Amino acid sequence: MKCYSKMASIALAALLLAGCPSRTPPATSSSKPLSVGKRVEVASSHREEVTLYALGLLNTEYRYGGSSPEGGLDCSGLVSHIFAKATGVLLPHNAAAIASLARPLERSALQAGDLVFFNTLGRPFSHMGVYLGEDKFIHAPSSGKLVRIDLLSNRYYASRFEGGRTLFQ
Repeated sequence: MKCYSKMASIALAALLLAGCPSRTPPATSSSKPLSVGKRVEVASSHREEVTLYALGLLNTEYRYGGSSPEGGLDCSGLVSHIFAKATGVLLPHNAAAIASLARPLERSALQAGDLVFFNTLGRPFSHMGVYLGEDKFIHAPSSGKLVRIDLLSNRYYASRFEGGRTLFQ
């Protein structure tokens, strides 16, 4: 059964990458990003949508402060865009602010769609990505690079890993 689920996920990712329209995300109750400090809870049924939407953004250009695939994305812009499109939840465009909205998780408890945070600039929660499973995460790394998949066990990211957090119930 696990193999079938993986095959189905791969097939769905292929459709998404081919531009197949997906289900319309739920309407949001507000057009403003959520307030920092309040916990956010997204239905777990959206995990696959978050993951598939993230995969559809592979190779998007990085742009500091970017918040759209057309103009480029930075790390928090990537996550905010993914959650807005896949779940209808509007998140702030700031990794530390997003971290404050999420519930901390042990690394061993991470599931696809959860968030991973890093200290890459000498300050907490200065970089983030979306966990894909099997030690992989997708993120917008830095100027001149494209949205890509990396391993949490990569020496650079492993030494800067601050933890996982979830927005899912």
